[in-house]
Amino acid sequence: MPDTRPRRTFAVISHPDAGKSTLTEALALHARVITEAGAVHGKGDRRATVSDWMAMEKARGISITSAALQFVYNDHVINLVDTPGHSDFSEDTYRVLSAVDSAVMLVDAGKGLEPQTLKLFRVCALRGIPVITVINKWDRPGLSPLGLMDEIQKQINLRPTPLTWPVGEAGDFRGVLDRRTGEFVKYTRTAGGATRAPERRMTADEVEEADLLPWREAVEGHELLELDEADHDQARFLAGETTPVMFASALQNFGVAQLLDLLLDLAPGPSATEGTDGSIREPDDEFSAFVFKVQSGMNSAHRDRLAYARVVSGTFERGMVVTHAPTGRPFATKFAQTMFGREATSVETAEPGDIIGLVNAQALRVGDTMYVGKPIDYPGVPSFAPEHFMTATAADIGKFKQFRKGIEQLDQEGVVQVLRSDLRGDQSPVLAAVGPLQFEVVEDRMKNEFNSPIRLSSLPYSSARKTDAAGADALRGVRNSEVLQRSDGTYLALFSDQWTAGYVARNHPDVLLEELPAGGR
Repeated sequence: MPDTRPRRTFAVISHPDAGKSTLTEALALHARVITEAGAVHGKGDRRATVSDWMAMEKARGISITSAALQFVYNDHVINLVDTPGHSDFSEDTYRVLSAVDSAVMLVDAGKGLEPQTLKLFRVCALRGIPVITVINKWDRPGLSPLGLMDEIQKQINLRPTPLTWPVGEAGDFRGVLDRRTGEFVKYTRTAGGATRAPERRMTADEVEEADLLPWREAVEGHELLELDEADHDQARFLAGETTPVMFASALQNFGVAQLLDLLLDLAPGPSATEGTDGSIREPDDEFSAFVFKVQSGMNSAHRDRLAYARVVSGTFERGMVVTHAPTGRPFATKFAQTMFGREATSVETAEPGDIIGLVNAQALRVGDTMYVGKPIDYPGVPSFAPEHFMTATAADIGKFKQFRKGIEQLDQEGVVQVLRSDLRGDQSPVLAAVGPLQFEVVEDRMKNEFNSPIRLSSLPYSSARKTDAAGADALRGVRNSEVLQRSDGTYLALFSDQWTAGYVARNHPDVLLEELPAGGR
């Protein structure tokens, strides 16, 4: 029987170190699906965040791969995806943004709009994704709240409409003024922010003497916003013209409950989705889904491989036979799971908006569509222009079988792009990355997951353009360039720099040299 509870599927995105993983865990804490939060570099017995499961993530204190968490809150099913903030892993973040209905953007109160934050705001705008903004780390010294609103308005042309306003300046966070009710929501710290922060709602007449001055300042700020008509309008929010704003401290669990409630109240649920041929699939039509991520290595006890799929329409039932759009062949969904970080639970059914993990689905690749009934094919996820290139060889030639298997798996996951040519052969593929940290992930996983340490050697290229077989023949012998083929069949012409790429393009006007979408820079 279909689960009729409303769905909310959203991503948490921002610049590195703005607190994404901390907020993800705080949301789970407030939904009572975990009992104690732990920061990545927590002290004592505090654990690593549930969404950061790779050893490198825990060591560095950053998110390297996206993680899905599903839980129930106030009779809603929440599908939350924590994403990497570092620009080197922007391809993974972009894949996630193809699978969500809204986004929560974190802004560091002390730093304002940082480069990756700006880029992600623009991506959300291009994809038509409504954005809720959370000014995080208000428990630390930072910028003025009105200054932050001006920055959002001027730099991204998105009208901020605060729903809460801080009581107490940055670094002295007493609570918030709830602009919809006029109440003072006063927060109480807990030891290390490891448990739900108690909060007390009170009217203006109930505000205590100790909080009276910062409360009056908050009221003045609220009145200025009213005069400026900076009030929430649902239609403008869904149209991507405004962004509701909240003030919070994810580390202290301040403002987290309000954010959960806001997501239920304002964030959109699943809606009609257009296929590549212009056909529309409504949420209550027959089943369809698309794969936005492939991941392995989450369980060191056995070889696991999960294809993360967003259910677009209809009800998924475990074991159902669907059509694999790229091949037209039937595909049996034998094992399916819902995810909570790397902890998996078998799932029997799933509804539009849900994210399911299909176990050991070797035929599935990122961007693949699955459907029942009338054919549908959803737009794929673009690959970005790589700017860093290295050859990879097995450190131990006796482990070439493991080497080949590991490179193939990491290629399918999109950890790096893998390029080959007849000249280089299969023993020395070229790894192409948006950012150099991707190579560190490859080295770490090849050694620890596939038991095949590798050697990497830099190549003198920093620019890539899409070409074809004819272009590969025409460019053979051109200095400071090389043409290789990606595993999806795409030919990439590599050049020493952008200047060389442009020079060659001008001198070979009949050769296809198409610029690729920019990545994290």
